[in-house]
Amino acid sequence: MADLFDTAAAQPAPGAPRPLADRLRPRNLSEVIGQGQVLGPDGPLGAMLAAGSLSSLVLWGPPGVGKTTIARLLAAETDLSFVQISAIFTGVPDLRKVFETARIRRANGQGTLLFVDEIHRFNKAQQDGFLPHMEDGTILLVGATTENPSFELNAALLSRAQVIVLERLSPADLERLTQRAEKELGRALPLTGEAREALIEMADGDGRACLNLIEQVAAWKTDRTLNRDELARRLMRRAAKYDKSGEEHYNLISALHKSVRGSDPDAALYWYARMLEGGEDPRFLARRLTRMAVEDIGLADPQAQAVCIDSWQTYERLGSPEGELALANAVVYLALAPKSNGVYTAYKAARAAARDTGSLMPPRHILNAPTRLMKEIGYGTGYAYDHDAEDGFSGQNYFPEGMKRPVFYAPPERGFERELKKRIDYFTRLRARREE
Repeated sequence: MADLFDTAAAQPAPGAPRPLADRLRPRNLSEVIGQGQVLGPDGPLGAMLAAGSLSSLVLWGPPGVGKTTIARLLAAETDLSFVQISAIFTGVPDLRKVFETARIRRANGQGTLLFVDEIHRFNKAQQDGFLPHMEDGTILLVGATTENPSFELNAALLSRAQVIVLERLSPADLERLTQRAEKELGRALPLTGEAREALIEMADGDGRACLNLIEQVAAWKTDRTLNRDELARRLMRRAAKYDKSGEEHYNLISALHKSVRGSDPDAALYWYARMLEGGEDPRFLARRLTRMAVEDIGLADPQAQAVCIDSWQTYERLGSPEGELALANAVVYLALAPKSNGVYTAYKAARAAARDTGSLMPPRHILNAPTRLMKEIGYGTGYAYDHDAEDGFSGQNYFPEGMKRPVFYAPPERGFERELKKRIDYFTRLRARREE
């Protein structure tokens, strides 16, 4: 039992060198670097501890931001026995043993903080298995996940546990961590200022990764200070965190779309590049850029859609990486184009009206009459051929009889739609004149 669940079993064997990350593990919550938004006096965890009322939690955040450390320290702060399991390696029989041991421990007056790493790996039925033990106080559950709990965890579990969002460590946080590591090592890292910044960039907000990189640098035998290029040659850069089918995918495409809509070409190029660096399919990006052209630019710049299609076709002919520049051209063009959702809004309003009015017939004067019967009942009677009318405009009604004429399309005074608005105003005046 202890071999499976006792955290002491995970410690290095006597005499084995302890990893730097383990040697620098905080001894109390005040030593935790970062996460002040949740651990501070105004944060949710700080407030819970001040009130002495810690509840079950789900710690949601990227790798290396302190989820395990915070859970361990919460147990120490509240005098609970800390038990750690991983959803990857734990089955139902193991869970039963954990709950039974916690029940015995509780009967002896000792509570249990059960830390479940990768809790999203448990299926829905397994997640339900925690509920009765949370409700009767057998365990205080602290789950850790890198995935969005809204999608990965049962509603019943979420209703019994507060979600705490942990953030990736900032460069300032990682610099503090680096200084703490140098103090532990007893010497400064042999890096120039730029190389030190590069090391922190490579960690990408992951404290554990930062300490692992520092250990590698500290092990080098060198009597001189290394620059940025020398560091890059000796260390492999970490791949940026990007899940092409998960939440990060949707977060980044949302950032790209909103940067284009917000007319910021630099931000749009940045998110476009982030997605490419993460391995995104450029064809997906070409399709989404075309959608942006029709949704957010529309007729304010009719050329925008053509630019997207041309860039898409250019990519198909050139492939990567050359064709990616064609898509970058589209990104910048869209960001700088005048914006309008006039047609998009009009289309949605027209669809709503079509649903509301059901099966109303068109007015008879605009219906064709290919048979005698149809002519006799009035199909086509009174139709005015616009080309024969003054100004080429008859001003007839084309909506169903009895339906009040709506206005769906109201172009803004931006881009090419300024000209379209002039045309709408012109035809509106002519129609009013015909109706007098």
